Amino acid sequence: MSAFEEHREELEHYEQMFGRQRGRLAVALDLVTNALVLAGQHSVYCHSAGDPRRPMRDVQMIGDELTKAKELIQSVMEDLREARHEPK
Repeated sequence: MSAFEEHREELEHYEQMFGRQRGRLAVALDLVTNALVLAGQHSVYCHSAGDPRRPMRDVQMIGDELTKAKELIQSVMEDLREARHEPK
């Protein structure tokens, strides 16, 4: 099932509230946030053999990459918001 089918209701809601581009980015941000939470939960159970207080390196890398993706999505959403409010 595609993202458009699976998240149809959220897309409709956010697209109506923010417009097509920002609405889709808002849903993408929610999905990245959900994935980040899942990676965080997984890190509780998968610990490094060298340091049991730290998550496995791959889980840590996934979390880091998802955090960076969130930052990029948020920056695009902010740019779109500012562009919408700039005088033409």
